Amino acid sequence: MKYKCTRGGDASVTGSTAIVTGLSNNGGLYVPEYFPSLTPDKIEELSKEPYSRRASYIMSLFLTEFNLNELTDYTDAAYNAKRENGFRNDKIAPLYKMNNTTYFLELWHGPTCAFKDMALQVMPRLLTASIKKTGEKREVCILVATSGDTGKAALDGFCDIENTKIMVFYPQNGVSKIQKLQMTSQKGANVNVTAVEGNFDDAQTGVKVIFSDKALTDELDKEGFFLSSANSINWGRLVPQIVYYISAYCDLLAGKKIKSGEKVNFCVPTGNFGNILAGYYAERMGLPVNKLICASNRNDVLTQFINTGVYDKNRPFYTTVSPSMDILVSSNLERLLYELSDKDGSAVTAYMKSLSEKGYYEITGTVRKELKRIFSSGYCSEEDTMRTIKNTFENDGYLIDTHTAVAYKVLNDYRAVSNDGTVSIVISTASPFKFCNAVLEALGHSEINGATASGCDILEDETDLIEKLSRATGCDIPAPLATLKNELPRFTDVTRPEKMKESVLKFIREG
Repeated sequence: MKYKCTRGGDASVTGSTAIVTGLSNNGGLYVPEYFPSLTPDKIEELSKEPYSRRASYIMSLFLTEFNLNELTDYTDAAYNAKRENGFRNDKIAPLYKMNNTTYFLELWHGPTCAFKDMALQVMPRLLTASIKKTGEKREVCILVATSGDTGKAALDGFCDIENTKIMVFYPQNGVSKIQKLQMTSQKGANVNVTAVEGNFDDAQTGVKVIFSDKALTDELDKEGFFLSSANSINWGRLVPQIVYYISAYCDLLAGKKIKSGEKVNFCVPTGNFGNILAGYYAERMGLPVNKLICASNRNDVLTQFINTGVYDKNRPFYTTVSPSMDILVSSNLERLLYELSDKDGSAVTAYMKSLSEKGYYEITGTVRKELKRIFSSGYCSEEDTMRTIKNTFENDGYLIDTHTAVAYKVLNDYRAVSNDGTVSIVISTASPFKFCNAVLEALGHSEINGATASGCDILEDETDLIEKLSRATGCDIPAPLATLKNELPRFTDVTRPEKMKESVLKFIREG
């Protein structure tokens, strides 16, 4: 399997090269030359396997330089419920049954309580092995822009990995206090965390500028380093995410909840488009998918794109109670455009040029028709997010976080309009205890030390709310969050977007 660039060019690269470099030289993203086939018989066979073996097989179809035994070693180590600080559920990504047609795929049983663990527990193993396969002798500096959960998951996954450094940039006021403390208290000699003045798009744009800065690349080369990424723009981050869509289907089959070949819906809370793109790739492989439902919060740029064919970032940016979705420039959409445009790199380049220069682009004709074939979309207001959390807990006894609430509300809206009774899976991306301030307020616990639960900027210690949420709901605190109260921030630096380059150099030189 070779990989092409979304923005064209004749050169193909190996999977290990795509993982090591992260981005193409022209700023494009790496995509597989074709989608391997997944037959109904193979899906049936995989339904009898544990998660780690499903993962190693599916990744072996895309990473053909790795033999199955290698990948199995990586997945057995990554998806291990017996390992200290590993996953806390034997099924790794269990399905919670709400009713006969609605399931929640819980992707937050990993060490950082968010779905990013599903990829970032195995990606460091893929990256270090890929570096050896490419013959690269320099050390790698991994740069990450995060809207909250990716940062901690990447820091945890790459902590003290030999010959690596990892630097995470997050929007200064754009993550929850729990997310912030998780990142800034990270242990490890090879890690750094820096806040960026502005929003996630400012941080993400800053990282992309750094990757395209040849002078900086040359400077880092002199220091014995090269750059790579752990964001979902890196193929090594994206390919493990395909697995849990297929695994969820396998679990429904194994439980006799659906018949082989029966189609299902997935509703995905979406910001940077990597999560739902993995579902699209699974569908292209042959997974029986009826609709991929893209769920947006108040920053509904993706919903508007799917509904109108126009992607327009010239719009207000809102800070919401679902901060991991507070994004206006969805990087992974470029990969989808490449497929919808029949792998036409020049067309994608034109879209990206228009987005950069004008802030928008429009798709028409067959490109838009193919988009509508598989995708539906909707958005959820702040009020509806809170109402959904409250109703789901009070009526169904199930506690969900703000992002999952967005998806569940959008799924219910979709059903009301479409009358689609297809079995549907809500992608549940984070533990509610990561957003306990908003969850508590949604449940009616608004008075906390004289402050509203949503007023996280004036709360002195949000970790106190973890215990309060547990008492209020009777739900157990996830072990990785139970000890946060005793953690102290190690990293307090704040930088402007245009100064991120200097922060990287300082980290490389001074540690």
